Amino acid sequence: MGNVGFRIRQDFERVDPKILERFKDIPTPNIGDVMGRQWAMDHSIKPVNHAGIHIFGSAFTVRTHPSDNLLVHKAMDLAKPGDIIVIDACGDMGNAILGEIMCHYAKIKGIAGYIVDGPVRDLTGIAEMGFPVFAKGGTPRGPYKEGPGEINTTISCGNVPVSPGDVIVADDDGVMVIPKGDASEVLENATEVLKNEQEIIRSIYQGNWDRKWVDDVLQKKGCEFID
Repeated sequence: MGNVGFRIRQDFERVDPKILERFKDIPTPNIGDVMGRQWAMDHSIKPVNHAGIHIFGSAFTVRTHPSDNLLVHKAMDLAKPGDIIVIDACGDMGNAILGEIMCHYAKIKGIAGYIVDGPVRDLTGIAEMGFPVFAKGGTPRGPYKEGPGEINTTISCGNVPVSPGDVIVADDDGVMVIPKGDASEVLENATEVLKNEQEIIRSIYQGNWDRKWVDDVLQKKGCEFID
């Protein structure tokens, strides 16, 4: 692919849009439950937006120097509608990787959101415009535009590997990464978990939620019950 550390892959294979669309109503905890309670980004990467955010799409990956966003600007030009730009800025909190203006540009391009392993700025403006941004926090210190960096190679974001085309689902609970080859299986399993949870909630309000399993597990683990 050329110059390691300073290279751009302009396109990649994405998951079938019909599969992606079905993640619209699947909460991230249901996805985590069917992925071994793994593949969740570190809790420090949180939504900048008001409560109620939920996004899904294909990962468009960027690796950038912690203080620089030149490659992020190029990613905005290359990303397709529905993509989520996922940025590996090494978790460094020194310089904001993007701000409100870049969010406005991404919005008109149809980009679904940003996930940033680092800080952003213009927090109030981003929250009020409603464009989805997940980041480690904020700082007024702006970035440089010198490079180097990479676009659409495998990165690490929130301590999880992310490859271009992986499915990203993010909401108020956090960010899940689904390897694109596992998307269909994870979708079906998470959908089933969601249905089961909805049934449990109905049973709670009907007064017939079976709680016997709690004692069964305690007994199996050898817990002593004292009268």
